[in-house]
Amino acid sequence: MHRRLASMRKSLLDQGFLDEQFIQLEELQDDSNPNFVEEIAASYYRDSARQMLNIDQALDKVPLDFTKLDNLMHQFKGSSSSIGAKKVKNESTQFQEYCRAGNAEGCRRTYRQLKKEYATLKKKLEAYFQLARQAGPLETASRPK
Repeated sequence: MHRRLASMRKSLLDQGFLDEQFIQLEELQDDSNPNFVEEIAASYYRDSARQMLNIDQALDKVPLDFTKLDNLMHQFKGSSSSIGAKKVKNESTQFQEYCRAGNAEGCRRTYRQLKKEYATLKKKLEAYFQLARQAGPLETASRPK
């Protein structure tokens, strides 16, 4: 079971869903708080849902306030970076570039892709944490080879 968990983590890293930040969070996890990373991810998804609602609302405004959108995405990107959500962070960066260029269609298109990456990562992390709970606390983070 621990091998499957390590394999799943490696796959998430190799496929670009997660980055080194996720490994660093796992390294902070210990026996005193064995669900630390899962709690951080749950907090991220709670907070980011609110942030995304604000972005949705700002994208509905006419004309678009690109400065406000850029600021909202900056917050979202920071949250995403803190858990190592690499693909989500990359889409956030692209969204900000479109904001700075005043490209409404680019913002909307990138945001749709960001939402897909966000949902995909959420499902993958839910499966990962479920397996981690089944595997038990013996699994410790290790850097990919």
